Amino acid sequence: MQNRFAAPLLLLALLLATLAAYWPGLEGGFLFDDFVNLPTLGATGAIDNWPTFWRYITSGTADPTGRPLALLTFLIDARNWPADPLPFKRTNLILHLINGALLYALLDKLGQVVTSDVRRSRAAALLGAALWLLHPLLVSTTLYIVQREAMLPATFVLSGLLIWLHARRQLVLGQWHEGLVWSVVGLGVFTVLGVLSKANGVLLPLYAVVIETSLLHSRQPIPSVRGQRVHRTVIWLLGIIPATAICVYLLRVGAIGILHGGKAGARPWTYAQRLLTEPRVLLDYLSLLWLPRPSSSGLFNDQYAASTSLIQPLSTLPALLVVLALIAGAWRFRRRYPSWSLALLFYFGGQLLESSSIALELYFEHRNYVPALLMFWPLGLWLADTRKLKLLKQSLALALPLGLALMTHARATVWGNARTQALVWAQINPDSPRAQANAAQILMQSGQPEEAVRRLQALLATKPDETQLAFNLIEAHCLTGGITQADIDAARLAMQGSANTGSLFAHWFERTLPVATAGSCPGLTTKVLLDLIDAGLQNPKLAGAGRQQDLIYLRGTVALASHQAEAALRDFIRALDLQVRPALALKGAAALGSAGYPKQGLSLLEHYERVKARRMPPRFGMSMLHEWVLSRQHYWPNEVAHLRHQLNLDARAANVNTGPSNPDQSVTR
Repeated sequence: MQNRFAAPLLLLALLLATLAAYWPGLEGGFLFDDFVNLPTLGATGAIDNWPTFWRYITSGTADPTGRPLALLTFLIDARNWPADPLPFKRTNLILHLINGALLYALLDKLGQVVTSDVRRSRAAALLGAALWLLHPLLVSTTLYIVQREAMLPATFVLSGLLIWLHARRQLVLGQWHEGLVWSVVGLGVFTVLGVLSKANGVLLPLYAVVIETSLLHSRQPIPSVRGQRVHRTVIWLLGIIPATAICVYLLRVGAIGILHGGKAGARPWTYAQRLLTEPRVLLDYLSLLWLPRPSSSGLFNDQYAASTSLIQPLSTLPALLVVLALIAGAWRFRRRYPSWSLALLFYFGGQLLESSSIALELYFEHRNYVPALLMFWPLGLWLADTRKLKLLKQSLALALPLGLALMTHARATVWGNARTQALVWAQINPDSPRAQANAAQILMQSGQPEEAVRRLQALLATKPDETQLAFNLIEAHCLTGGITQADIDAARLAMQGSANTGSLFAHWFERTLPVATAGSCPGLTTKVLLDLIDAGLQNPKLAGAGRQQDLIYLRGTVALASHQAEAALRDFIRALDLQVRPALALKGAAALGSAGYPKQGLSLLEHYERVKARRMPPRFGMSMLHEWVLSRQHYWPNEVAHLRHQLNLDARAANVNTGPSNPDQSVTR
């Protein structure tokens, strides 16, 4: 009876220990990409009816699929925006605990293939799951709300592999029909579910192939001829072929990128440089996994230097050789050391999509969440074999999870305090513009703008093209008495050299324009803002239609804030013509109406009606489905009609109050 309940009770204790370790982090707030992705919860109204639900669930833009299952889970926590971060973090933590329980089940299944000792298998599974669950590196996935998109594929990968292992066991027992059905569910259905959460869910077939070739093929053969035929068909159709297709796709992306020879989009490095850099990144990840520490660089890795050749930096070639040696060695010794080989091949296979040729950012800790699932299982098997060094192994089996739990608790405590988090990350990443800009914002909110100025000036001197440093420096100097010509020149230089301002400039601009129009910051005027916009418009790195549209629209908002309605209308029209988007037309027209210029707002809507046939076509994937949903709901025509009706009412009221001779109310036709 005791043995029967020992494993479930120990697993429950592990989950409770993980809950306690993470608990301080639940007090933290939203961060960075949270503000990019989560506002879609209220983008077209509160999600309290089916039309808004379908608009929301198809609104994703990440990956061709739009990650609708990840979006669906956010509805557990909120139906509108802004929202409270606590429910989101709580759900992430619950999901992490569920993944830990699933991992225990998977490791126990695999352990039964390696050893006939059930107690050792379960002890190894518990230790492997414990070291993964409590590892401090995973804090930056679990407590970073938007990275639920990285956690959900783990749920479906683990579930899919468990179902596939059950199916394979049915084939071993001669139940080929049940084995076929469950194989299709595990490797087919759950791969689709994983992909609908995030693209790296597509690696589930590769994981199955790795497990099959490293462990099961030689240790758990299928006796019946029919079962072998079914299994071979499943492995080829749902495993080898999809895995090969992924590899071919990645090779094609890399080859085209290298042959093209240019930068990878707005990235500061080329495809070839990324491929040279990633072995260094992978070894850095492995170092963090096997030599854990209470703190790490967190979300700020923009200072990570790309490799420009095999010897620049010098660690590039050795890192490449070590990674290749680890992969080759794992494959060569997969029968002699199956658990270690499986853990390594699983890890490098899991990094295939995000750490190879696709032009993502170079480094993010959350990319280890799924690949590291099996990483500590071989150690667990060794510790659970107490025939030798029993006392040492038992001591380590207690000390290692406890040590990881303490480090995770320390890191979660930092994540639960925005000020501490920002300052710690800035200290760890002194050369990261993102880290220093984030710390500066926290310091300004805390009434320490002088310290913010010191941080920003120190790094801006070495990174003059970093707009986030220059813009935040203006904001900090506004709090210390006003800006100087040197601040303006630094911001202009940054706008002239920046490769990608993203949404940073727009968000800063929205905060700064009211300050400039009110004259509450000496030296900061609307003319200064226009000067910065013009510098961006002349920057060849920002010559794309999307960037130009954003900047020209901001020119219009400056003109509108200066009560120059006709100039604002011209800029809004010019911006709209670059990429015809109904959302931009509505935004501009609403802004004109709210500022007291309804006739100009109507003119903008009339211009949109004339050019709407040139609307940007949706991208392949979820964007096309989203456009179809909007079309079926007549969403944009209804929104335009509603706004036009309101603007007409406002225009008639303005005519009654001011008469037609008011020059501000005239519209040039």
